[in-house]
This record gives sequence, structure tokens and C-alpha cells, in this order.
Amino acid sequence: MDVNELVDMIDGKMSSGVSRLSIGFSEDLNTGVKKESYHHGRCDVGSPWAKGTVSNCDVIDTQDDQS
Repeated sequence: MDVNELVDMIDGKMSSGVSRLSIGFSEDLNTGVKKESYHHGRCDVGSPWAKGTVSNCDVIDTQDDQS
């Protein structure tokens, strides 16, 4: 996919009312092959993260315990 094709694809999605896109490139697909998937809903609507009310129990501790 060249840059113009990518811009046309994004313009088309926006014109049709798509409000969110996640675009990725993969070497797993053959050259020129496009794959599209649709995610139903917005997982973050109403979540503590979206409302800005994250508490300590919502945060995942990623530090390794090296005691």
C-alpha cells in the first residue's frame, strides 16, 4: 500500500462516520493484501480511566519484586 492509498482509505473511513482507527502493518500478510476487523463498542466509556477516577486498585503494578 502506498501513501496515497493509505490517505484515501483513511479519508473514506472518516467520511463514512468511523471515529476511531487503529492501523498496523504486518509482514505476515502478502504484499498488497489488506485485512480489516471491526471492534464493537468502546470499552473505555464509563471506565475509571475514561472518567479520570483511577484508584490504586485499578493500577497494575509492573515492578518486579526483587527481594
